[in-house]
Amino acid sequence: MISDNVRETIRTLSSTGTAKKEIARLLSLDIKTVRSILNSETFAPKERSDKMEVSDELLETLYTSCKGYAHRMQEVLEEEHQIKIGYSTLTRLIREKNMRSRKKRRSSHYEDVPGEEMQHDTSPYILEIGGIKRKVIASSLYIRYSKMRYIKFYPVFNRFVMKCFLFEALQYFGFSASVCIIDNTNLAISSGTGGNAIFNREMIEFANQFGFRWKAHWVKHSDRKAGVERSFYTIETSFFPGRSFSSFDDLNLKGIQWATIRYAERPQSKTKLIPLQLFEHEKSFLIKINQHLQPSYREHHRLIDAYGYVSFNGNYYWIPEEAEKKGRQFKVLEYEKKIEIYQKHKKLTEYSLPAYDIKNKRVFPPGVKIKNKPNSMKKGSTEEERSLRALGAVCCAYVDFIHSAECRNRQKPKLIRDLYSLSKRLSSIVFSETLKQALKFKIDSLISLERIAQNLLQKDLFSEIVHPINSDYQNREEYRAGRFSSEADLKRFQDLLEDEAGRQQVDYSPIQPKEGNNE
Repeated sequence: MISDNVRETIRTLSSTGTAKKEIARLLSLDIKTVRSILNSETFAPKERSDKMEVSDELLETLYTSCKGYAHRMQEVLEEEHQIKIGYSTLTRLIREKNMRSRKKRRSSHYEDVPGEEMQHDTSPYILEIGGIKRKVIASSLYIRYSKMRYIKFYPVFNRFVMKCFLFEALQYFGFSASVCIIDNTNLAISSGTGGNAIFNREMIEFANQFGFRWKAHWVKHSDRKAGVERSFYTIETSFFPGRSFSSFDDLNLKGIQWATIRYAERPQSKTKLIPLQLFEHEKSFLIKINQHLQPSYREHHRLIDAYGYVSFNGNYYWIPEEAEKKGRQFKVLEYEKKIEIYQKHKKLTEYSLPAYDIKNKRVFPPGVKIKNKPNSMKKGSTEEERSLRALGAVCCAYVDFIHSAECRNRQKPKLIRDLYSLSKRLSSIVFSETLKQALKFKIDSLISLERIAQNLLQKDLFSEIVHPINSDYQNREEYRAGRFSSEADLKRFQDLLEDEAGRQQVDYSPIQPKEGNNE
C-alpha cells in the first residue's frame, strides 16, 4: 500500500514538470503505479479491509493449542470456526499481536560504583601453541569501575582451577570488590538460577576469605556482566592477532602482561579514562586482602610402588627410602604449581609440577638419580619410529599417517611398536606392499595389517621378483675350484645315527610277573 506521503510527493513532482518515468525511478516505483496515482480523482488512499475478522482471544487460544504452527491454526479456523483466512493474513496478525517473538526482558541499568562489583567468566578458544592447535579456556576477572582485567589460560577448567585463578588474580590486585557477578555455572552453584541460585558451600567459604559474595545473573541475561564479556572480544581482536605462543607458560606470561600492564595503561576508547589511574582511586573503596591467606589445594591419597614412586597426574615422584619402611600410604596435597607429600601428618618432600603437556616423567629431588623405572610407566616409541623411518619412503608416509588426525587409533605409540615388530616378521618387500595397501584404505589396525600381509603371501604376488637359480653353476670358477678340496669324513655321524636308532628300539614295557608268584 502506497502511503499518503509518497502520493503527495508524486503529485508535487508532477506539478513541477518532472516526467512520470523520472518520478518512478526516483521513488523506486512502477510506472503504472505513478500513472494510476496521478489519474485518480480522489486524493484519499483506498483503505484495506479484511474479509474475516479474528478476535484476539481466539487467536491467542489457537496459538497456544497449536504450539505456534500457523498452518494448523489455518486448518482449525476453516474446519471448526468456518473462518476462511489466507496464510499470509494469518501470519501478519500473529506478528501484529507479537505472539511469535516475545521481547526479551532487558537487564536493568546499573551505575558504576567504586568498590561495589567485579565480574568473572570463561570462554573457549582454539589456539596454536608450539605448532599444535589446542583448545584452551580463557578465564577473566574484571573490576567494573576501574576496568582492570586479569586473564589466564588453562587446558581444562574446573572448580579447583577456578579457585586457583581467583586466588591468583585477587592476590595480584591486593583488593576485592564486595560482589562477584558470574553466570549460572555449576562450578559455583548447587541448584537454582539467577536470584534463586543456591551456591556451593565450598565456594561460599572461599569467597568469605576475601570478603565478597557471589551473585548470578538471570538465564539469557549475560549482558548483566557486559564488562567481562567485552574483555573476551578485546582478547580476540587485540591480543591474539600477531602473536605466537611456544607453550602454555609463554601464553599466560604474555596474557598477564598484556592485561595488567599494556591494556591497563591504555585510555579507554569512549571515556578516555586509564584503568590504572581509576584503580588507584578505587582502592580506598575496595576490600583489602590478607596476603598471608592459604592458597587453594586438593587432597589425594596414593600408594608407593615397589620402586619407591608415587604416581600423580601422569608423572612419577620419588619418595625417600626411609619413608617406605613406615608404610605404603601417603597423602598428596595438590596446589596450582606444586605438590606436597605427607606421611602420618609429617611433610616428607614437595615437587614443582611440570608443564601441562609433560607426562610419563620421573621426578627426583635435586642431586638424586634413580635407575629403576616404575612398572606402570608408559613405554615410548621413539626408537621404533626411528627404525621404521629408515626403511624407506613408504614407511615414513605410514608413520606420518599414524600421527595425523585421520588415524582413529588412540594408542599410537603402541601401534608404532607393533608395526616395528611386524617389520621384523616380514620381508622388506612384503612389508612395504602391506603398508601401501594400508595407506590406500586408511587402515590403522594391526590385525588388519597382518591380514593384508597374509593375503599377499597366499596370492604369491612376489614370485616374479624371486631370482631363479642359475643352472650353469657347474661352470663357475668357485664350483670348479671346489673339486680339488678333500671330502668330509661323515662316518662318525653315521655311527651316531645308528646308536640313536638302537636306543629307540629298547623295550621299556613293564615286566610281567611269573606264574605262581602271588606278589
